[in-house]
Amino acid sequence: MGERTVTYREVLAVREIRWLWLAHVLSVAGDQLARVALTVLVYDRTASAGLSALTYAVSYVPDLVGGALLAGIADRYSRRTVMVVTDLARAALVACMAVPGLHLGVQVALLIGVQLLAAPFSAARQATLPTILRGDALTVGIGLMSITYQIALVLGFGAGASIVALLGHQGALLTDAVTFVASALIIRWGLAEHRPAADNTTAGRRRGHSVIAGWRLVLGHRRLRILLVIACLSGFYVVPEGLAVPTADELGAGTSAAGWLLAANPIGTVLGMAVLKRLPPDRRLALLGPLAVLSSLVLVPTGWQPPVLVVVLLWTASGAASAHDIVTQATFVAEAPDEQRGHAVGVAIASLRSAQGAGIIVGGLAAQASSPSLVIAVVAAIGSVVAVGAWAAWSRAAASEPDTVG
Repeated sequence: MGERTVTYREVLAVREIRWLWLAHVLSVAGDQLARVALTVLVYDRTASAGLSALTYAVSYVPDLVGGALLAGIADRYSRRTVMVVTDLARAALVACMAVPGLHLGVQVALLIGVQLLAAPFSAARQATLPTILRGDALTVGIGLMSITYQIALVLGFGAGASIVALLGHQGALLTDAVTFVASALIIRWGLAEHRPAADNTTAGRRRGHSVIAGWRLVLGHRRLRILLVIACLSGFYVVPEGLAVPTADELGAGTSAAGWLLAANPIGTVLGMAVLKRLPPDRRLALLGPLAVLSSLVLVPTGWQPPVLVVVLLWTASGAASAHDIVTQATFVAEAPDEQRGHAVGVAIASLRSAQGAGIIVGGLAAQASSPSLVIAVVAAIGSVVAVGAWAAWSRAAASEPDTVG
């Protein structure tokens, strides 16, 4: 008899999860509001769409550094303390961004600092979940966090822009600072300390050691290594996100079509998570490989330049298949030893952002010499082949002993 499916209601019935989820909502809202407010401010001051877009993109870069260098902090201190301190620090930085007349360069630097602190916060939160939830409840809990994030992506631009329009840049940034303070208070009074299983206050004090420890753990553990590869497959099927506007133009559609293309993936992901959650846990795990392949494979017909509605449906289907990421995340954090879970999550964050950033950059450069739809199709075909290899490797690893290493 397989493990029964846990519901969102059962997960939210756990007191600590309720508070952690609410803090997550506030944290995501704060991150998105800071990006939008500063992006709008840059555009208002410079009238440059390029600088405005660059400002938004720069806010993601710190994940590459912070994921590798700072996430290990979650393995050296109480994870509750890490989340509270990083939230309060982000609140202070965002409040400084709201100072009238502050140079744009300083504001961008402060935003980078805000995003750097997101890495240890996320690592501490992810490392905490397996100590509160077990089995299918862990998968559903991670799914709840992921679906919240995806919905925030869909609604974030409009809501963020509306708040900026209503309150102005300074008011929006100060509101953002309040969300981080509220998140810190919720975590402080709603969660236990959740200290790592082992005392890591001495080991890993040097930043370089922390990075090496994370990579040594993941690369030396067969299952973690394969799960990381499966997660990084998103570098292939994220390419349409970077080429949505030129693809809409190529298909002879307008700006509104580009908006639908951009929204297709997160909408599909939300729908996919809702369907995947209803399946038995063992069935979800069995679908990990096939869905990883389908995430890229379904994008290949984009190269035939079908009507824009068909492309939207294809990209939505890719997003739905990419919902397998909740299974990947849950299995990854469950496999990682508690005393080094923060390091493992940090490596995953840095690797995922690197893969996605490289995919978008390579796709954009290739689209300079070829049609966007063809680039998407070729990248998706390559991603499908790589995913088949990852599926085969995972199938072998899943059949082996749980502690397989090397």
